[in-house]
Amino acid sequence: MRPLSALLLLIVLLAAPTFAQAQLTQVPGANSPTTKEQVPLYVPQDDKVVGRVSIPDEKLAVLVQPEGREWREWRTHTLRLAIGGLAIGMTVVLAIFFLYRGTIRIHGGKAGRLVLRFNGLDRFAHWTTAVSFLTMALTGVILTFGRPLLIPLIGHQAFTPLAEYSKSIHNFVSVPFVVGLLMIMALWLRDNIPEKADWIWIKSAGGLFSKAGHHPEAGRFNAGQKLVFWSIVLGGVVMAATGYLLMVPFAFTGIGGMQTIHVIHGLLAAALIAAVIGHIYIGTIGMEGAFDAMGSGEVDENWAMEHHRRWYQEQLRKGYVEGRQPAE
Repeated sequence: MRPLSALLLLIVLLAAPTFAQAQLTQVPGANSPTTKEQVPLYVPQDDKVVGRVSIPDEKLAVLVQPEGREWREWRTHTLRLAIGGLAIGMTVVLAIFFLYRGTIRIHGGKAGRLVLRFNGLDRFAHWTTAVSFLTMALTGVILTFGRPLLIPLIGHQAFTPLAEYSKSIHNFVSVPFVVGLLMIMALWLRDNIPEKADWIWIKSAGGLFSKAGHHPEAGRFNAGQKLVFWSIVLGGVVMAATGYLLMVPFAFTGIGGMQTIHVIHGLLAAALIAAVIGHIYIGTIGMEGAFDAMGSGEVDENWAMEHHRRWYQEQLRKGYVEGRQPAE
């Protein structure tokens, strides 16, 4: 053994009894812990518990943030209630309405003549936005409800890769969603400007409760479709912005800001999912002939006259109605 090492070992051996005796003779103070459960692990200061770090990232010094408990409560309870309540509530309302009204039929029956409503570019923009949104909604629901609903069914081993893939797909599909969003804004913005006729449509609820085939006059898009458009556009822009901020955590804000961004993202998702459920209902079983607009792109002439009379008359004047001469 080297002389220096031997000297250090000797010092430690001689000092050990002294240190032990000093600890045994310490007198507890008034605030000293009496049990191991009372030993303070940290001392709260203001609304945070901040330690000391030697690395540049100062936020890592925050050991405990009381607001984090509130956020966790919101994430595990309130958000689930919001998404589940709005989605299930909208489904129940539509089911009741369907039992009352049934499928809204073309009052005059199909004419057999077709009107081009949406071209290939329109449909590509719509389906790009729709499919990507539904994919993100599904993966988001898996991440939100997975622990309480899926783990008891499929177990932790199966849920872990499912959650990882869901997160990756959710982030990846956000790109075509934004592309589709920009496309529908460019293609349909001018046709979705609010106008006086929209108020008439709103007051009569678009004729949804009328069984006589009466529907208020509308242009290319009625007030209900305009409401869906602006909900998707404005909500989608905010969803995309908050989503990308969540993908780069703490790049632009701190812990509190990230929690606020997550709240906004989650509540908007809940509202948009409910709105899209209503949109899907009207476009499928809710209204005869509506799906054709985004399916083949062409709608029956009588459907166009009943639901979008002013737009149909414009198409007739331009000679876009199959088998019809342009109106003078």
